[in-house]
Amino acid sequence: MGAGLPAVLCLAGPTGAGKTALALRLAQEIGCEVVNADSRQVYRDFPLVTAQPSPEERAVCPHHLYGFLATQETVDSAAWARLALERIQDIRARGLAPLLVGGTGFYFQTLLRGIADIPQVPADIHQAVLARMDASGPETLHRELARADPAYAARIHPRDRQRTARALEVLEATGRPFSWWHANAEAAPLCRGPLLVAQTRLDELEPRLMARIEAMIAAGALEEGKAAMAACGDEQAPGWTGIGCREVYAYLKGRMGLAEMKELWFRRTRQYAKRQITWFRGRAESVWIDLARPDETLALARRMLEKLA
Repeated sequence: MGAGLPAVLCLAGPTGAGKTALALRLAQEIGCEVVNADSRQVYRDFPLVTAQPSPEERAVCPHHLYGFLATQETVDSAAWARLALERIQDIRARGLAPLLVGGTGFYFQTLLRGIADIPQVPADIHQAVLARMDASGPETLHRELARADPAYAARIHPRDRQRTARALEVLEATGRPFSWWHANAEAAPLCRGPLLVAQTRLDELEPRLMARIEAMIAAGALEEGKAAMAACGDEQAPGWTGIGCREVYAYLKGRMGLAEMKELWFRRTRQYAKRQITWFRGRAESVWIDLARPDETLALARRMLEKLA
């Protein structure tokens, strides 16, 4: 099934698990180019806060779809998938293996399972929902969504304007929740390949998350936030809604102290990591790997690529 689709390797897992180091080894030993599959790492103004690969790491192999989007812009999973597919086809045409790396489950799902065929929303409903969003704010509308479609609302952040608005407009236009459409609408996969998921316990991840926040601040995350604020000071802009970005914004505006900012940043990151672990556990296609045993993962990836070929 799907034999004609382009073959890819997918490396997923919660934030802070250590995916980048393994990705670089796979790239060196198998011949891969990395394609970003993380919805926060698309933003140009936040390379540190969103933990994008460093210039030194990017020098190991080509990296695609990192930091290409302005703070005020947005990209949904369907638009990302179209961009990713272009890169995937180009990488394969040059005889290399595309390696998708990230923690955004919807991105992997869109590629490996396809985009749900949801009916088009009339323009008047779309505009009405956007007007309500501007008037009431994303958190108010997210609470409304949680009452109507708790399954989908639990997957997205309360300040995610784009996804909240999309779910509400589809509900209003069709009478069915967004989660129903994702479960029942026909979808065609765009790629084929394994979803390798880093097996990590939350208690093991916690000290790494706090250490990473401290390292980001030491490397200049607050200065990065000041520069981003000068470029786009709109707190509601999509780029500012991510974990870490919101806390830095609040600190720079004087709404909280440094210790409070770090604690809130850590707590929200931990909550997000927990949601990611739960999400990937629910995927039948997940193949769990131990990042402490990279040789085993490398051998597994080789076998899977040979099988796909």
